Amino acid sequence: MVQLPDRFTLPEGLIPSTTPDPPAIPRDAATVMLVRGPGEPEVFLQRRVDAMPFAGGMTVFPGGGVDPRDADTSVAWTGHEPAWWAERLGCGEDLARALVCAAVRETFEESGVLLAGPDSETLVADTAPYAQARHALVSREFSLAGFLAENGLVLRADLLRPWANWVTPIEEPRRYDTRFFVAALPDGQRADDVTSEAVEAYWSTPRTALRDWDEGRCGLLPPTWVTLTELSRCSTVAEILATERTMGKVVPKIVRNEDAARLLLPTDPGYEEAQ
Repeated sequence: MVQLPDRFTLPEGLIPSTTPDPPAIPRDAATVMLVRGPGEPEVFLQRRVDAMPFAGGMTVFPGGGVDPRDADTSVAWTGHEPAWWAERLGCGEDLARALVCAAVRETFEESGVLLAGPDSETLVADTAPYAQARHALVSREFSLAGFLAENGLVLRADLLRPWANWVTPIEEPRRYDTRFFVAALPDGQRADDVTSEAVEAYWSTPRTALRDWDEGRCGLLPPTWVTLTELSRCSTVAEILATERTMGKVVPKIVRNEDAARLLLPTDPGYEEAQ
């Protein structure tokens, strides 16, 4: 696993001063790294609204919590079946189905990119006709299953690849058990900034995003920094999509000293001993 640099400290006020007792139970969530080429891959990023209760002001990938309706078995689906995803994601089939559906739904809600099409061979090329349905999904007036059925679309699970599994440290009152996915931007579609959860959205190479963080132009959470570093080691979108990943849960631990709070990852010295 990529190690965080020693200078990676957590922003003042981001980590609570006390740990909830008992710790909050993590909520299942999905996030998607949208990538595009040709040439050096770019990834789609959003800077969250400062007032957001979780990761306010941070630069992140699109994503969010699983909705109970994401587990609807009536969702039209093509690609690897839930059993395949369950093995990769380290969970039961019902949760695996819900995570994949949440990944597709959240990507559409937050970026306007829709990983679906009329059949297993084609994709939606223009999502503009679904703008109203997108708003209805955000407000939970519409379920993903209902949206796909009404428009004669099938979810393209074959376009997603599993990448990582991060769990929020126990100090946080809001915790997430988040599966990270990666997907290429479909031909003809564009990612936008039409979301109330972000103040800006843009494409960047992973190297540029990491440099922006290093020079203080953006804030990154540890999972985002690590993932961008991993993506930066791939020279093409095809290489990213072909990367085989192991999806063990990464549960960072927070350590504090007189100057700042830092995160220890499972491969860091002192992780096992940290309280």
